[in-house]
Amino acid sequence: MTCMVRFHRTGGPDVMQFDDLPVGDPRPGEMRVRVEAIGLNRAEAMFRSGAYLEAPRLPARLGYEASATVESLGDGVTGFAPGDPVSVIPAFSMNDYGVYADKAIVPAYAVMRRPSGASAIEAAAIWMAYLTAWGALIDIGHLGEGDAVVVTAASSSVGLAAIQIANSVGAISIATTRTRAKAAALEDLGAAHVVVTSEQDLVAGINRATGGKGARLVFDPVGGPQVERLAEAMSRDGVLFIYGALAAAPTPFPIIAAMQKALTLRGYTLFEFVRDKERLARASAFIENGFAGGRLKPVVAKTFTLDEIVKAHVYMESNEQFGKIVVTVPH
Repeated sequence: MTCMVRFHRTGGPDVMQFDDLPVGDPRPGEMRVRVEAIGLNRAEAMFRSGAYLEAPRLPARLGYEASATVESLGDGVTGFAPGDPVSVIPAFSMNDYGVYADKAIVPAYAVMRRPSGASAIEAAAIWMAYLTAWGALIDIGHLGEGDAVVVTAASSSVGLAAIQIANSVGAISIATTRTRAKAAALEDLGAAHVVVTSEQDLVAGINRATGGKGARLVFDPVGGPQVERLAEAMSRDGVLFIYGALAAAPTPFPIIAAMQKALTLRGYTLFEFVRDKERLARASAFIENGFAGGRLKPVVAKTFTLDEIVKAHVYMESNEQFGKIVVTVPH
């Protein structure tokens, strides 16, 4: 039996419940793992509330990302052995798999070796954030030395990963945050510039940071009306990545700025490439090298235990965190 978090109706954090279920044996192409720590993601809160990219099939599981130890392998799975420390990465539908549990069946294609030297908590905080940022900024956006990139909602785990990745390639990171309270922490993390949007004009702040040239890339999980202002602050041939939908209001297409500057406004998720072995290998090498060299280091905001999962989701939706929320799984 396994203790698994599921929800039988959509809604707030309190719809989650613990169900004791048989974990079973892995089928071909799967493995069974003992979960050690779970990285929480905004996508899981959206899935739970019925506002995600796909509708949940109730009762539904949760959880994209975890550090774990291999227990058993299904037919055809090679390269791993029982006892191996691994990371489960977001490369599947939560209608098919979920890692909010003490044990879980997961597809082998969504399992990677744990980065050398990473603790269980760190290993649960790496992959969603750094894969998401790498795919947009490096693989698609070709971010390089001297490029300016605007990172909105920068205190999220993905935002912090984007700042670190930008710094690692010599780019100019411009972080935005709504509150002055997080500005100093963003500067300490290495953001070259911080624009506090509750106090400063967004376009003016970005223009100051870029000497009036504008930013070539924008990395935004919010959407909504702010997209028009971001477009104003971009350089010619820029690309605006929208990888989330946190804004309640509709997202307009900034037609005038887009025509004047030949901008691209692009929807994006890491699911574009995580099932592509070659691209995933490049991403993994970049992230593991950055982690080993100290250029990339996940920031953990707070940890909870699995029995505090409701409390952890309440905290995630408070937007108070700076970095990743991790849930540990005692055994």
